[in-house]
Amino acid sequence: MSPPMAPAGWSRWLVPPAALSVHLSIGQAYAWSVFKPPLESALGLSGTQSALPFQLGIVMLGLSAAFGGTLVERKGPRWAMTVALVCFSSGFLLAALGAAVEQYWLIVFGYGFVGGIGLGIGYISPVSTLIKWFPDRPGMATGIAIMGFGGGALIASPWSAQMLESFGADSSGIALAFLVHGLTYAVFMLLGVLLVRVPRPVKTDGDGPAVLDGPQVSARSAVRTPQFWCLWIVLCMNVTAGIGILEKAAPMITDFFADTSTPVSVSAAAGFVALLSAANMAGRIGWSSTSDLIGRKNIYRVYLGVGALMYTLIALAGDSSKPLFILCALVILSFYGGGFATVPAYLKDLFGTYQVGAIHGRLLTAWSTAGVLGPLIVNWIADRQEEAGKDGSSLYTLSLFIMIGLLAVGFVANELVRPVHPRHHEPVARPQEKEASDVR
Repeated sequence: MSPPMAPAGWSRWLVPPAALSVHLSIGQAYAWSVFKPPLESALGLSGTQSALPFQLGIVMLGLSAAFGGTLVERKGPRWAMTVALVCFSSGFLLAALGAAVEQYWLIVFGYGFVGGIGLGIGYISPVSTLIKWFPDRPGMATGIAIMGFGGGALIASPWSAQMLESFGADSSGIALAFLVHGLTYAVFMLLGVLLVRVPRPVKTDGDGPAVLDGPQVSARSAVRTPQFWCLWIVLCMNVTAGIGILEKAAPMITDFFADTSTPVSVSAAAGFVALLSAANMAGRIGWSSTSDLIGRKNIYRVYLGVGALMYTLIALAGDSSKPLFILCALVILSFYGGGFATVPAYLKDLFGTYQVGAIHGRLLTAWSTAGVLGPLIVNWIADRQEEAGKDGSSLYTLSLFIMIGLLAVGFVANELVRPVHPRHHEPVARPQEKEASDVR
């Protein structure tokens, strides 16, 4: 499947909606916590066990992005979006079958393994294309698309909760909800497949073709630089801190205030997940656009430093203030989303645009690691604390302090980022025809 070339007069502003249709769909992953309590009740699972599909999905996201990044760059965004559609929707259908026959391993395999491949390929599918369409505002461009991934749960969380209420929270109701998800997302993602285009190459006005500006580093060379691994640590720490809350958001806020005078209902917990999704979504476009103005390193100082402060406030306040808990969680999730949206532009600044999509794919292995660490830390500690007879906010106090430490590690790693040494640059500037002059 050859990359579809934009016709003369094509507006670059049609490309972000194509990316959004895919990212809004695969962003459903952030609403997984809505399915955790019903699955635990219907299949007799612990909190750690019910997190497995989500954890495996994030692991496969990083691995498929890493191993498929170069292939995505070569075959283009339409091919990548098609693969994402097939895998993500098929994952839901397999999960529906697993719920119907009460075989949890099939839910883990379908949603986590197969669907996770769709997550990874779909996530990176528009990144390099958007950077080519918007070389003047790379942070904003990637933020627009990746905003959709953060905002997917804003739609999926209340939608999933309503389906579980209508169909029932038993295994058959869960199966039917998974089935509806798979079929609906397939149709929605198809819109992106049909709409996406790559820029038309045109000749420059000079004596020859244009060349890539600034340092250009191949994906193979990038992984050998300390800058790549510093960013890997930065992304891993930032994601671990955010994803631990996000994966367990609904039961966490319920547990936090269960013993207070204002307990949180199931519907209110689902609303909290939607609020976190909105913050995640807003942070992706807001903070990434801000990075175009103040720089990538400075914006990550905000994500990691202020994020640690927010966790400290939650840990110290405990269940004494619901508004403070919600406000701090929203800020943390805005930084979490902003970190994802800013990192492609950070990579572009350091390594150039030559193979930025492939480099981005390799960096997302940090997400795979964080996808295991974050939920494991929060769920495992909460399960152990519950066994010890603790309840309420005390289930999560230790986890919160661990997250503060991880953000501090990420802050130090960000401070160590320096320009890439010239020995890693491509020895000959690779020619590139100027992007279409009729872009508007």
